[in-house]
Amino acid sequence: MESLHYLLMKSSAMFSKQILSEVSKLGLTAGQPKVLDFLLQYQEADQKTIAAYCEIEQATVGSILWRMENAGLVVRRQKEGNRRSLYVSLTEKGMAAATQLKDVFQQVEQTATAALTPQEQQTLKEILSKMCGSMQSSQKSEKVIL
Repeated sequence: MESLHYLLMKSSAMFSKQILSEVSKLGLTAGQPKVLDFLLQYQEADQKTIAAYCEIEQATVGSILWRMENAGLVVRRQKEGNRRSLYVSLTEKGMAAATQLKDVFQQVEQTATAALTPQEQQTLKEILSKMCGSMQSSQKSEKVIL
């Protein structure tokens, strides 16, 4: 059997390739699906929060949001009392795209997990969640040391 890192990288690459193939048909570019999915779930956030949640650099999120704003998918505005941060939310067009995107995610997930039982799917989610938690804790520790 292949090593864990290889299987994770290969699975991620194949999953991403299928997602990007489908989302390109919706007129979306790389990076936009993560942001749309986040905003569908949380409704509104500042750029820093979006970047942290989506595991994307803040500068990169800025350019993604600029393109999304020009496409009419999101709107950025200041909240009262906070002139330093712009808050991002979905427009109606963005909400429609995010809803279509959710269907794409479900279809690709179904394909990827077709050989797994519902219990195995749940176990996989739990294990991956624990792995993400470990990696996030490790990253926080490294930042403190540096």
